Amino acid sequence: MVTPSVQPRRPFSGGRDVNATSGVTLVLGSAPDVLQCRDWPRTGFDMVVAINNAWRVRDDWDYLVAPDDFPEEKHPKETSPIQRVIGSDIYVPANNQFGGILYAGGTMAFTAGYWALWALRPRVLAFLGCDMIYPSQTASHFYGQGHADPLRDDISLRSLEAKSSRLMLHAARMGCACVRLSDGPSRLVFPSVARSKLANIAQPSAKPGGRSFDAATALEATLGYFVPTGRYWQETARFDVAKIDAVDAAWLNALSEWEGYRSGKAKTAGPITG
Repeated sequence: MVTPSVQPRRPFSGGRDVNATSGVTLVLGSAPDVLQCRDWPRTGFDMVVAINNAWRVRDDWDYLVAPDDFPEEKHPKETSPIQRVIGSDIYVPANNQFGGILYAGGTMAFTAGYWALWALRPRVLAFLGCDMIYPSQTASHFYGQGHADPLRDDISLRSLEAKSSRLMLHAARMGCACVRLSDGPSRLVFPSVARSKLANIAQPSAKPGGRSFDAATALEATLGYFVPTGRYWQETARFDVAKIDAVDAAWLNALSEWEGYRSGKAKTAGPITG
């Protein structure tokens, strides 16, 4: 297993790495395929962001992003001086820079993605173990059976494809490419790439804009479903499901019309039904 570097952490102010590089940030979830990265060399990854239990996969993670209800006993017992745990006091304000967690999608792959985008300003966000596919006959997570959080009945997660489209488009606007390092089915719409190709990924040449992107952001603003605390589930009575679906449809349309995405789409498992 790879061990942490002993190099000092760059200055970190108010949740943002003020000297963040423009390199590759690896975002690790807990799907079984995340274990393939256990012995990958650190070369090629400027930052490693672990979500929840994924800190157990590699010792050299830089940031652990976990919600307030992540059990204390599941946190690492020890961390190195250069490792930092990111809680809601930091990731909620980061997500608020992009419209808030309700619009972003209230599951940690998206929450951590927006935080990393805002705080680290990477050139590439590379996701592994975040495909949100839960087989019924085999282990759902690298540590065994776990809760399929992205599939819960939640107004912010009605279309995982739309939420990943939104993240991809916002990232591209900031010059960051979202990709996944898996090659199977995924609820993420990001292109699937080989680890060996990460260094060759350029910043998006065509940044999203125009009527479709503006229409999606304008619809969000018009609805006014921004919840600054991030606790949108405490205000569900004021949210209209049909209008949330319209926002999701607007983001899917914006992705389909983005020139930077037309050349190749990731395989997906299809939309949530029922």
